[in-house]
Amino acid sequence: MDSRGRRRVWLLGAVLLFAGAALLMFTGQGDAPPAPEKDVDFPRRMRGTDVARAEKRRTWVMPAGVDAGVAAPVKPRDPLLAALPRGPGHTAVVIEANALRYSPVGELLMDCLLRDGGKNLEQFKALSGVDPLQDLDRLVITDEGVILSGDFSKAKYQELLGERVSSDHGPGARVYEGGDTTFALADGGTQRGRMDAAVGTWNNQMLVFGSSPDTVKTVLDRMEGRGAEDGPPLLDENSTYGEMYGVLAVETLVKLMGPDQGELAQRLKDVAQNVELHLDTSGDVAMVANVTGMDAEKMADLGKSLGGALSMARMKAQADGKEDLAQLLDFAKVRPDGTSFKLELAVPLATLQQELAWCREERQAAERAKASP
Repeated sequence: MDSRGRRRVWLLGAVLLFAGAALLMFTGQGDAPPAPEKDVDFPRRMRGTDVARAEKRRTWVMPAGVDAGVAAPVKPRDPLLAALPRGPGHTAVVIEANALRYSPVGELLMDCLLRDGGKNLEQFKALSGVDPLQDLDRLVITDEGVILSGDFSKAKYQELLGERVSSDHGPGARVYEGGDTTFALADGGTQRGRMDAAVGTWNNQMLVFGSSPDTVKTVLDRMEGRGAEDGPPLLDENSTYGEMYGVLAVETLVKLMGPDQGELAQRLKDVAQNVELHLDTSGDVAMVANVTGMDAEKMADLGKSLGGALSMARMKAQADGKEDLAQLLDFAKVRPDGTSFKLELAVPLATLQQELAWCREERQAAERAKASP
């Protein structure tokens, strides 16, 4: 593989770690001879910084009397968690954008994303009034759409959302239908276009993107305590640790698996109920995925099958001379635990720094060209 090909592989790997770590659950090491032990700090529980972060986000108290059948909570809560889907079979993955931005891996990703010297970012800031690197706190991907949280008090909604039909939807909330909007161009200009997604705004703190106004309203209603959905939000405060965390519906995970994993995908669909994942980027990139079910024996068998598939994937990568892929799989382990099993995967920070060094070189070259007369 030439150097440019290697660069593409590692850049793709970095993006997958950021937004699709679930896919990596099925490419690792199982029963093969263990790699040399390395002291990797895996995200397995809330830490002091996670607790402090969660406490600061308890800022929203549902207005009393919003729903006669629901008593207002005594304590404030995190409005973003309240807005998440409820009940089984849903997906919600939270990316701590601000925390990731200032982590070692985040710095590497910034080099890759700003290889143009920051030109596109500056254009977006000028058009929208929002600086994603400063104003964005969290990004949530759900099976209903996308939710952004942060400080959007300077957002230029008129420029961003154009002449869309809109209406108020409760205190501080507004819903915009799909319609014409303005897009930034690479040459610094703008172009009018159409975006069919509906958009909801809430107190300059959240933006909700959905396929229809009704979908957006459902998200806002959950947060405000309206609606008839039963059960707690998909994620509670005790699960908000790491720079990325969330719950994947088994159906979603099965779709991410390759066509050569059809049998394993079907077994996962038949046995597993829930997949909770956590990604930590404070040092080496470490992921823990907890797969749970109801039947301990079937879950143990599934864990062994997964371990075998992971082992074969690693040995095949080595046999094919794909050292990059084999290196990614060196620290993967399957740990059975009754009616669940955990998959752990780590990528050494030094490896990412070496493989993504070209991003920094291109960013620095672009910045020098930008500064030269």
